[in-house]
Amino acid sequence: MDTKKHTAQAHGRAGESLAMNFLLAQGLSFIEANVRYKFGEIDLVMKEGKKWVFIEVKYRSKKHYGGAINALTTAQTKRLRRAAEHYIQLNKIDAICRFDLIAIDADEVQWLTNIF
Repeated sequence: MDTKKHTAQAHGRAGESLAMNFLLAQGLSFIEANVRYKFGEIDLVMKEGKKWVFIEVKYRSKKHYGGAINALTTAQTKRLRRAAEHYIQLNKIDAICRFDLIAIDADEVQWLTNIF
């Protein structure tokens, strides 16, 4: 396996773990992680009360290039939305849903709700 790709995956998993623990501490319930489809993926699926929350996690070990909070692209947003729509249909979810971003720079966690 490519060393850079392996390192990026390890960082991604570490970021998702930090994000999940942070959200659990905020009272959200864990449903599923790393939901993948050909056309997109969802890092974390959680619930806040009856509301479903689809979470994109961006993790940066350093605050270069605007940090994690500026790492979400329009294309990624479209893929996340498409994956969430598919997930909602497959699981027959009839509830309020929202999209959140967890941006982690080193160990600083920022939680942005209703990002789109």
